[in-house]
Amino acid sequence: MTLQDRVRVHEVTLLSDNWFVLKTTRLDWRRSDGQWQPMHRETYDRGNGATLLPYNLAQRTVLLVRQFRYPVFVNGHDDLLIEAAAGLLDNAAPEERIRAEVEEELGYRLGTVTKIFESFMSPGSVTEKLHFFVAPYEPSMRIGAGGGLAEEGEDIEVLELHIDEALAMVADGRIADAKTVMLLYHAKLHVFPPG
Repeated sequence: MTLQDRVRVHEVTLLSDNWFVLKTTRLDWRRSDGQWQPMHRETYDRGNGATLLPYNLAQRTVLLVRQFRYPVFVNGHDDLLIEAAAGLLDNAAPEERIRAEVEEELGYRLGTVTKIFESFMSPGSVTEKLHFFVAPYEPSMRIGAGGGLAEEGEDIEVLELHIDEALAMVADGRIADAKTVMLLYHAKLHVFPPG
């Protein structure tokens, strides 16, 4: 039996199509015991995205960004959010989109980019799947100041941090973004040799 055999959608109602798409759905779910259970769910579709952590093995550094995030602010985080560079795919291939985002946000044109995994970030209500990448960087790859696109409301500060400092910032709460935490721990386990 596939999931298609276990879901019966009865009604989908569009609630908002302003910034992204918010829908409410009435459905039945076939439980493991064979009984059909009525459900009501809301889904927020903002598209899929990509994120990337640039790293420099010789310096043991990573590049991150710091920026204002309104949803985080209204949830009590009274500081700019420190994150890995990221962006929505907007119908582009994940590697193509993340290369463009890194140039816009960080000001670097990268060489080899490696995809490490994909992950649903908030599957209880958000449809977004993120494609995660890492890539080595050198100072010679810098082509601009970064900072994002002002016309898109971006006002981004570029941070170059030692991997140990970045991990300490996760531990003490200064880095609280899930995608960034995942990338930093991946880097600790699979990119940077112990030292």
